[in-house]
Amino acid sequence: MDIHHLKVFTSVFKNRSFSKASEQLSLTQPTISSHIKAVEEELGCKLFDRIGRTIIPTKEAEVLYNHAMEIIEKANNIKDVIGQFKKEITGELIIGASTIPGTYLMPAIISSFKKKYPSVFFQIAIADSEEIIKKVLKHELLIGIVGSKLGNEQIHYMPFMEDELIVVSAPSMLKKERTTLNELIKFPMVLREEGSGTRRETEKILEERGISFVDIKISGIFGSTDAIKQAVKEGLGVSILSRLSVKDELKYGILKEIKLTNIEMKRKFYIVTHKKRTLPAAYKMFLEHVTSQTKTHKSLT
Repeated sequence: MDIHHLKVFTSVFKNRSFSKASEQLSLTQPTISSHIKAVEEELGCKLFDRIGRTIIPTKEAEVLYNHAMEIIEKANNIKDVIGQFKKEITGELIIGASTIPGTYLMPAIISSFKKKYPSVFFQIAIADSEEIIKKVLKHELLIGIVGSKLGNEQIHYMPFMEDELIVVSAPSMLKKERTTLNELIKFPMVLREEGSGTRRETEKILEERGISFVDIKISGIFGSTDAIKQAVKEGLGVSILSRLSVKDELKYGILKEIKLTNIEMKRKFYIVTHKKRTLPAAYKMFLEHVTSQTKTHKSLT
C-alpha cells in the first residue's frame, strides 16, 4: 500500500474533511478523493460515509487509522536512521513546553542544538503544564517540558533542571526585604491559572506549611507570566514566580524580591514522554542535548 495514500487517509480522518485535508497537504480535492478511492478499492471496503457536507469514518476506517499511523511513524523513523547514518539529523521537531521553560530555556537550548544540526526545524507549542501533559497523553506531542507533575502512570517524567520560585512585588508595595509566609498572605496576591505548573507548585508549597487557598487574599488570576508581572508592577498584589522569569525586572529595579524567612521554594522541570511511544532518532538526540545542556543553570541563564 502506497505510503502517500495512507498520509492522505490519516489527514482526512483527523480533519473529518476532504477540503481541510486538501489545504493541509497542498493537494487538490480531486487528488484527495482519488487517493481515498484507491485505498478503498485495495481494501475492498468503504472508509467514509458522506452525509451532506459531513463525512463520518466507518469502523474499518477506525481500525485502519491506528495501523496507518504506525506505518507512517515507522517510515519517518527509517528516514531518521538514514539521516543518522549520514551523520546528519534532519526534519521537524515539535516540542511542547510550559510557559517558563518554553520562554526562558528553550530558545538557548534550541540555538545550541541547531549549531550541531542546522537542518532541524523546530516548532514550539507553549501552553500550561496540564495542557502539555494532556497532549502527550493523547499522542499529539512526543515530548513535553513542564514545571509540575500530574499523577498519570502512562507518563514518564525525567527531571532535568531545578528552578527557584520567589516572591516579587512592586518596589512601592512592600518596603521589607524579608518577611514570613504568614505575614505574606495578609497581602493581596495575583496568581496563574489552575493548569499552570507555577500555580500548582505554589499551592503545594503553601499546603505543606498548613496554608489553604481560602486563607489567601487573591486579587486576580492571570493566564500568563507576562500578565502576572504587569499586574504586580501596577500594584495589584504580590506574586510567586520563577526567578528565571523576572531576572531582568529584578536587575533594573522594576520588581522587588521579598525573601521568605526559613523557606526556600524549589521545584524541578521535567521532560515528559509517553511510556508506550518510541521516540524517533532526532527526538532522542534532542533529549540527550537537553540533559547535557541543563546540568547547571549557568549555561542557560
